[in-house]
Amino acid sequence: MPDKNSKPYPVYLDRLPPCNHACPSGQNIQLWLSLAKQSKFQEAWQTIMQDNPIPATMGRVCYHPCEDACNRHGFDASININGVERFLGDMALEEGWKIEVDAPKSSKKVMVVGAGPAGMSAAYHLCLLGHDVTVFDARNVGGGMMHYGIPSYRLPREILDSEVQRIADMGVEFVFNHRVEDVMAEKEKGGFAAVFVAAGAPLGRLVSMSKTGDSCQVLDAVEFLDAIEQNQIPNVKEHKVIVYGGGNTAIDAARCAIRLGASAVEIVYRRNREKMPAYDFEVAEATHEGITLCLLRTIKEINEKNISLDVMELNAEGWPEPVGKEEIIEADTLINALGLNVDTEFLTKVEGIEFKKDGCVLINEETLATGCPSVFAGGDMIPYDRSVTTAIGQGKKAACNIDALLRGEEYAAPEKHELAGQDKLHPAYFSKADRKQRGQIAFAHSKESFDEVVQSLDEEEVQHETNRCFSCGNCFECDTCMNVCPVKAITKVGKGQGYHIDYDVCIRCGLCVRKCPCGAMKMVQD
Repeated sequence: MPDKNSKPYPVYLDRLPPCNHACPSGQNIQLWLSLAKQSKFQEAWQTIMQDNPIPATMGRVCYHPCEDACNRHGFDASININGVERFLGDMALEEGWKIEVDAPKSSKKVMVVGAGPAGMSAAYHLCLLGHDVTVFDARNVGGGMMHYGIPSYRLPREILDSEVQRIADMGVEFVFNHRVEDVMAEKEKGGFAAVFVAAGAPLGRLVSMSKTGDSCQVLDAVEFLDAIEQNQIPNVKEHKVIVYGGGNTAIDAARCAIRLGASAVEIVYRRNREKMPAYDFEVAEATHEGITLCLLRTIKEINEKNISLDVMELNAEGWPEPVGKEEIIEADTLINALGLNVDTEFLTKVEGIEFKKDGCVLINEETLATGCPSVFAGGDMIPYDRSVTTAIGQGKKAACNIDALLRGEEYAAPEKHELAGQDKLHPAYFSKADRKQRGQIAFAHSKESFDEVVQSLDEEEVQHETNRCFSCGNCFECDTCMNVCPVKAITKVGKGQGYHIDYDVCIRCGLCVRKCPCGAMKMVQD
């Protein structure tokens, strides 16, 4: 034990990796990267599955905030975490890996409304906790807007369908073509002890604009993408297409129009490129395919095939303001993609549930519980960031709180360690190494088909990427502390068991802490 003196002494500790901290679904990314580095691919996949039930899907559609937070980002380039996740997710499907439910049956039944990412995640985790789960969805397949809103060139349907089926194989019951109109009646009829509502935001946001004459074809982006999925192909062949909006739905609609034979596609958006809500990589891929951006413009009116645009400029606060100028562009088709609205009308008669002005359901942020006892809500229908990753995390969070409710307990989320920021690391230990990027199909082919554009990493590339991990905040037994100690106070206990500090010998110089590459040591004082 350290002497009771005034000098601080070194200790080992675990810090929270920034990738883990940034992941909305709460994954232990660093751990599964480490397992993949050792070629323990099934163990790595099982670690992902503790938090995220659809890694092959998420490896394609996640906007990977973990990579933005990666400490390697400031050193050379962030680790291709999303690419490794996809590799593991695809391997699991190829090998037929399954998740076993070991928890004893609780005899409690839970109803989930909506088979999108939040609903599937909640159902998956509730099933793992021993509850009987039934998922109701108005459509005929699982996946929600991942199925009907994300084009197949980004997410092949066989991948999504296989991951939905794996959840069903665990024992989750999916009831499709069943629209829930009366939540409480369904709850009572089915003998459900709790409900998780995650019906999404499936409605295109209506926009009012003046139209005169025989105007161009005007389509809603959500309906446009849905029609393509239903093989009811909208006619935009040889059309000049304008897409109005700057989000991911707008990008998807524009790239689909190109694939359906549009002669030209232009995106009109009221703010500048930096303020577009669409993910940067999505915009880059769209422009690579020949789609152009018309920024700081809003649509004023449509006169036959002439579209009048108000020219905008950003004010001092960064918001667009009209400057009194107008431009005219021509279009055969206008696709409106100004956002999505929730459809919560079926909840308005449920006593206790309250709503925002935009229809989103108000919930307790800690538990996702609504104002109605035993009814929880999540996904796009609550006022949070709308992304698949966020929905996955909300599904698990709801499941944990529903499980606690059914057991007569109160769920307490595990405490998080302090963050292993760049200031805690000493990366001089590491060498620079280029990031391996996923390949893409040829540009000429990508414009003419709905084949998947972005390709997978191979095993060699995965090994390269996992070897680039700094192991931020967690000791990986590099022996640096032991080697730099001037008095040999540090000895190795054994592989996987870390190190021992002899405080009778330690001179409290702090050199081990200053040289630890991953920030897994610090100086403390009694």
